[in-house]
Amino acid sequence: MTAVSDREQRAYIGAQAADARVNVELETDGMTLNLGPQHPATHGTLRIITRLDGEQVISAEPVMGYMHRGYEKLVEVRTYPQINTLVNRIDWLGSFANEVPFILAAEQLMEIEAPPRAQWIRTILFEMSRIANITLFLGDMGVQLGAITAVFYAFRDREHVLNQIEAATGGRFHPNYDRIGGLKEDLPRGWVAETKSVMDKVRDFCDEMETLLVGNEIFETRTRGIGVIPAEVALGYGLSGANLRASGVDWDLRRDQASPLVWSEVDWKVWTHPDGDSFARYWVRLQETREAANIVDQLLDGLPAGPIMAKVPRIIKVPAGEAWVSTENPLGEMGYYVVSKGDLGPFRVKIRTPSFNNISVVPWVLKGVYVPDIITILASLYFILGDIDR
Repeated sequence: MTAVSDREQRAYIGAQAADARVNVELETDGMTLNLGPQHPATHGTLRIITRLDGEQVISAEPVMGYMHRGYEKLVEVRTYPQINTLVNRIDWLGSFANEVPFILAAEQLMEIEAPPRAQWIRTILFEMSRIANITLFLGDMGVQLGAITAVFYAFRDREHVLNQIEAATGGRFHPNYDRIGGLKEDLPRGWVAETKSVMDKVRDFCDEMETLLVGNEIFETRTRGIGVIPAEVALGYGLSGANLRASGVDWDLRRDQASPLVWSEVDWKVWTHPDGDSFARYWVRLQETREAANIVDQLLDGLPAGPIMAKVPRIIKVPAGEAWVSTENPLGEMGYYVVSKGDLGPFRVKIRTPSFNNISVVPWVLKGVYVPDIITILASLYFILGDIDR
């Protein structure tokens, strides 16, 4: 072995010291990274201003308002039937579910109750809207982590559900099927049997997602322990839906409040998960999709005969008063506070959308995470910007 001379050793130490000086000179005080504004297909236009220390997030601020929807003002210059068409578009992936709480609020003010058959069909289509909405999430979550196959499956099987919604309502994406006092029309012949067949396909799709993603080592590594939201934080920020239940809070409006809809007529389960992380939010929605298919099957088996419309005036004029109705929509609690002065349209409407509260936790949950995990966490919270910029 050749001995290192003092000269060579001094040269080596000098080179290391020079590298250290360069490294010190390259140190920065952090940087600001703008995520968006952009339109990643299903979610809508969102901007998040993140302050970074290297690869770690120091702070994150969501910036909404790019879509300028203005629902709460638009409804003031429309009649009640026209509003039904408008609110369809709030959460555009679960459109029919948006109609239901508004119609129920109007019926409450008018003291009208839809016939039993109409309420059963409403509940069936409500759960089918849930399936159409969440199946896309189940596939899209894979895309956020680089697994593109899952979303192809999601679009394929979601089409079967949309076909049945279109067959019943005439509208594929925006049904406009609900009416004050009932429904636009009855179900077409053969629809019940075809829908039961589609529910089998939905369950098969859930099994495929479990095989492709839930048991995948990369997926689990990128989601387990990432974006943990404790139950008390979730409650404090007003989270609802699967985001709340994935933090271990056993709360679901379909079970926990009285409703004219008929979830109480069938046997089903509310799913929760104790971990509160990105994986838990995915897992809960996967189970809820299976559960929704089971609910639809049971409702189809017990669907009563009879009329689908109550007696209502030809011109809808809602008596003066106030009503609040909320439902467990695909993204969480959605409610309408309707104020009427006895006119053809409401005086004021306040809309409580789930996505607005669900995204309010972003500054808390992103603080301290690393840049690659930002997208995973945002995807797991699952929000629609039309559901925020109302």
